Amino acid sequence: MDFAQRLAALRKERGLTQQALADRVAVHLTQINRYETGDSQPMLDVIRRLAIALSVTTDELIFDKDERGPEEDMRLQFETISQFDEEDKELARGLLEGLILKHQAKQSVARQAARAAPQASKGKATAKRVTARA
Repeated sequence: MDFAQRLAALRKERGLTQQALADRVAVHLTQINRYETGDSQPMLDVIRRLAIALSVTTDELIFDKDERGPEEDMRLQFETISQFDEEDKELARGLLEGLILKHQAKQSVARQAARAAPQASKGKATAKRVTARA
């Protein structure tokens, strides 16, 4: 479901008319209509006011239910970690940060290798041309 559909559905679930939502958010009725038809996208401050008026988070307003956040198996692990005492939570954070840094380093090395590969083949071609001339 896209933003326009989600906005209209949330408004209707709350029993609000477009005019009532427009009044709560301090925008013109026409603008709410444009948001719900997908003809316009709200600015960040309006998204914030929409979320407050609809009693939802901005994530709920913008993203589909499973579009953002960890996969189900990871969600269960994070829920378990949230029950840890502070010392164990800090240890878990440190381990996760280390794994994230390791992953980012691998990605960086892979990107550098991908960029270097075309340059290396250019260098070989140049060396072949120089050797052929000699």
